[in-house]
Amino acid sequence: MNGIELGVIGFAAVLVLMFLRIPIGVSMLAVGMAGYMWIAGPLPLLNHLKTAAYSRFSNYELSVIPLFLLMGQFASRAGMSRALFHFAGVFLGHFRGGLAMAAIGACAGFGAICGSSLATAATMGQVALPELRRFNYSGPLATGTLAAGGTLGILIPPSVVLVVYAILTEQNIAKLFLAAFLPGIIATVGYMTVIAVYVRVKPGSGPAGPRATAAERLKSLKEVWPVALIFALVIGGMYRGWFTPTEGAAVGAFCTGVLALVSGGLDRKGLIAAMLGTAESTAMIFLILLGADILNVFLALTQMPVEAAGLIARSGLPPMQVLIAMLLLYVALGCVMDSLSMILLTIPIFFPIIIGLDFGLPKEDTAIWFGILILSVVEIGLITPPVGLNVFVISGMAKDVPMYDTFKGVSAFLVSDIVRVGLLTFVPAISLVALWALR
Repeated sequence: MNGIELGVIGFAAVLVLMFLRIPIGVSMLAVGMAGYMWIAGPLPLLNHLKTAAYSRFSNYELSVIPLFLLMGQFASRAGMSRALFHFAGVFLGHFRGGLAMAAIGACAGFGAICGSSLATAATMGQVALPELRRFNYSGPLATGTLAAGGTLGILIPPSVVLVVYAILTEQNIAKLFLAAFLPGIIATVGYMTVIAVYVRVKPGSGPAGPRATAAERLKSLKEVWPVALIFALVIGGMYRGWFTPTEGAAVGAFCTGVLALVSGGLDRKGLIAAMLGTAESTAMIFLILLGADILNVFLALTQMPVEAAGLIARSGLPPMQVLIAMLLLYVALGCVMDSLSMILLTIPIFFPIIIGLDFGLPKEDTAIWFGILILSVVEIGLITPPVGLNVFVISGMAKDVPMYDTFKGVSAFLVSDIVRVGLLTFVPAISLVALWALR
């Protein structure tokens, strides 16, 4: 049995365990340990395990993950989600479908201080869903908008998934954040365009609300300025070289914490809840990271990544065909896996292949472009059946809307996702222009 065959069997075993509802971190850890022991024996496995966890978690850059998660927790308790939705609503609510567009804009704004898709969907669902119902928005449009808008949480920087990708591929986190900014704006505009078309095809699905007065708009602007200030401080500070991404995450967590405290949304119980929520999410992510590390060591022993890269190189296939095949595989995996699991499971195999192909770009640019592409594709999995984690989150809040209707509402946004991924694939400059401008 050669390396590719053994690696494929291990990969399939992980998918089977996941299908049996074994947590992804445990699945990767179990298969990785079994494969390692099969190749090298039990004693080398034990020798590796005694230092594996320390080697992974002593990485200073990993501290950015709990800090960004804590920033999101504090932002929720500071009422930033409500302020963002109100701000977008007073400027867009008088258009047909305007309140749904406001929800998309608020999701993008909250994603800029959160970094998590599920947290964005859950938080904005609590804020926007009652208002969408009050203005008689149709169930499919209301729930589909919030499920799709939640995906902006991992696309608009800062993004936890991008941080993990940067660590796995040894890329610069700040450069990846900068590269994701323009695609994030395109995604936001694309979703708003979908809503504008939807309410014209189905006129009664998104009625217009009353026009806000100038005083109301000014008041909403005063409420939302801290969000813009914190985002500018954290992201701008990283690009200006004032602090590293980890230090920027710490600054952002501190600022949002102070804002939550001043606004009255953070008392002793709230602080404990925020800390526990951050700890739970961090523990889940770190377990997946550890499982992925052990699995990747097993795959390295099989030589599967090297052999697969060599096989692709000798196949004579054009680089773009190889890339498109990978993207289609990510779409398929997204039907059964969450975004972080897909990244951790596939990047050790796919990344060496992509770097070995010639796309007419420097290696660093190729790595960053590929990261933005993968991020854009894995977010599609958050709203596609049968998993569609964002859909499950929103459906849990809108119990009067059948999940089938939510998936129907989401399908319109998938068209925008497909168009955007096509643009990013064939026009790499969209992802890289911001980096080129700084050189």
